Amino acid sequence: MDRQTAGVLLVLAVAQVFGWGTLGLPAIAGNRIAADLHISLPMVFAGTSTLYATMGLCGPLLAEPFRRVGARRVMMIGSVIAALGFIVLACAHQAALYFVAWAVLGIAGSAALSTAAYIMLNEVAGRNAKGAIGALMLVTGLSSSIFWPTTAFLTGAIGWRSTCLLYAAAMVLVCLPLYSFGLPRRLANAAEPALPPDRSAAPPPARSTFFLVVAAIALNAFVSFGFSAVLVELLKAQGLSAPEAVAFGSTLGIVQVSARAIDFLGGGRWDGITTGLVAGTLLPVAMLILIVGHGSHLAIAAFILIYGLGSGALAVARATIPLVFYDKSAFAKATSHIALPLNLISAVAPPVLAGLLTRFGSNAVLELALTCSIGALVMLAILGRRRRVVGIGATS
Repeated sequence: MDRQTAGVLLVLAVAQVFGWGTLGLPAIAGNRIAADLHISLPMVFAGTSTLYATMGLCGPLLAEPFRRVGARRVMMIGSVIAALGFIVLACAHQAALYFVAWAVLGIAGSAALSTAAYIMLNEVAGRNAKGAIGALMLVTGLSSSIFWPTTAFLTGAIGWRSTCLLYAAAMVLVCLPLYSFGLPRRLANAAEPALPPDRSAAPPPARSTFFLVVAAIALNAFVSFGFSAVLVELLKAQGLSAPEAVAFGSTLGIVQVSARAIDFLGGGRWDGITTGLVAGTLLPVAMLILIVGHGSHLAIAAFILIYGLGSGALAVARATIPLVFYDKSAFAKATSHIALPLNLISAVAPPVLAGLLTRFGSNAVLELALTCSIGALVMLAILGRRRRVVGIGATS
């Protein structure tokens, strides 16, 4: 990884941790928000669903701006919109404005979060984008470890509304300067750089391959994004006290970062599909441990460790699977279009899991997550065979 790519990676890592970490507000302050707005907890998590749905709908619309002006400018605008979204959220006193705020934050997320960061790294790293994206995804896993206890402290000290205003200030005073001064400017004529043909690139994939990629990514994302919203409440339902649930949940991000060891086992030779297959086998194991563990601290610790390793590596896989089938010139367009179904399905996860948790208990959540994880493994296995059919090796 060259010096420029490393610098861009550092800037994006800090900004993405802030971006995703601040959006985890409902996971910690959900009950306070529900009581203040006189809505149910599933409705609070439906705000997160609005976020993902809006991100998905905006994804294809931003494909052309990303191509024309570059990721840096789009991400700068996204930071400003995010600040506006947190201000609106702080001012919400009824459900309607609460959901408007999350829609605004969704517009911001489509412009500044994951997909935008991957496109930025693809602009500067080219064929090294897989490693850079993987490193970013793993560092981003720290967002919950940093911001869950931070949000718990802030909401307890100054309330969730003032916390929203503080996060709005962070978007303008931290993320915007990082994007503005820390990312390289792209020349006006660099939108379509002239590159030698990439002989290792995959041929244009069939439409069925696109659907398989979406299915594999979305099923895992349903579990990962859903659990990120309800994990603390899930652990409470397993019998932990609120401080214990936050403490256990906060260690998840650290475990997810350490999950890069799974990718290292391949010596840098594994692509996103192979990483997904290896890591994806850990999720069903984790769910089964928590189901049969009956809330014991040992079972919960084992769940956090195994689920954290699997979900951390799957974060890398979700971001890099498109690189197996799409070359550099098609990556921005492909990821922008994949973002639509991915985020729409991810939007369903928090309210579905929250509803199952409140009505049927933690085992219903775990059983659904188990089913989705097994389904994702099946899709990844099919993609693995299709990868070999089109002549793409497992090396990166």
